Amino acid sequence: MAFESEATPDLTTNIAGVLLDNPVMTASGTFGYGREYSQLVDLNRLGAIVVKGLSLAPAKGNPPPRIAETPCGMLNAIGLENVGFDVFVEKKLPYLKTLSTPTWVNIYGKTIEEYSTLARRVDGVEGIAGIELNISCPNVKVGGVAFGVDEEMAFEVVRAVRQQTGRPLMVKLSPNVTDITRIAQSAVDAGADALSLINTITGMAIDIHRRRSKIANITGGLSGPAIKPVALRMVWQVAQMSSVPVVGIGGIATAEDALEFLIAGAAAVQIGTANFVDPGCAVRVVDGIRKYMIDHGIGRLTELIGTLET
Repeated sequence: MAFESEATPDLTTNIAGVLLDNPVMTASGTFGYGREYSQLVDLNRLGAIVVKGLSLAPAKGNPPPRIAETPCGMLNAIGLENVGFDVFVEKKLPYLKTLSTPTWVNIYGKTIEEYSTLARRVDGVEGIAGIELNISCPNVKVGGVAFGVDEEMAFEVVRAVRQQTGRPLMVKLSPNVTDITRIAQSAVDAGADALSLINTITGMAIDIHRRRSKIANITGGLSGPAIKPVALRMVWQVAQMSSVPVVGIGGIATAEDALEFLIAGAAAVQIGTANFVDPGCAVRVVDGIRKYMIDHGIGRLTELIGTLET
């Protein structure tokens, strides 16, 4: 049940020109294309939906097993399985357009040309509020090095996408770097309107009885509560230097978790792995943020963002 009060505070937040009713978004790869959760969650109560990562052509992803539970989290190596951009527009987007909640599309490619083509295609489609650019993908032309771990490659791919689209552009950053602020600055310099972080941390798990990796890909992305302290630190670091809004991601499962990110400087948050455990998690986080603001006499979300005392 939603928390109600006569003194309901203003939870709206602006991410790259897209006004969200509240700061709670769903993280790409954890919420399908939205409709999958429609019988479990009132999708109109979310701040925004970020759909599963889309490529130009459909992708089957990695062979199973692709998920392994770990202490306080999970490893996944799904391999960005998706229906492809054309099928998304034809079969998934029409439903999303019936919602009042903005839809962001997460896009990825293996070359700068693929990213550019996708961005140009997105620009011609109505009903998409903005683009979240996944730069954690390997650039096949330079030996599989991820775009998001090299400042120059990050700049190049973001600039290429920026040249092809006028849509709000949010760049999702990888934590698998020495200094995330340098990658963040490259993305902003190249034209990013917002930054989301963090993506998963590379990890692995071994079945000691079989002496094999628990996932077929050997390594995978670690997510869930285990990565929250790392994510929070990186969000705080980037928010300190960023001239654009920052969206916090990583281990958020409760209102208290989300509030930490907001106080650290995030203008919004994304909920990921927790959706698998509790599909109603995001809505409860919205209600919890509202209650906290009422209890502490905070009238507007903007009065809370970035108020960490150091």
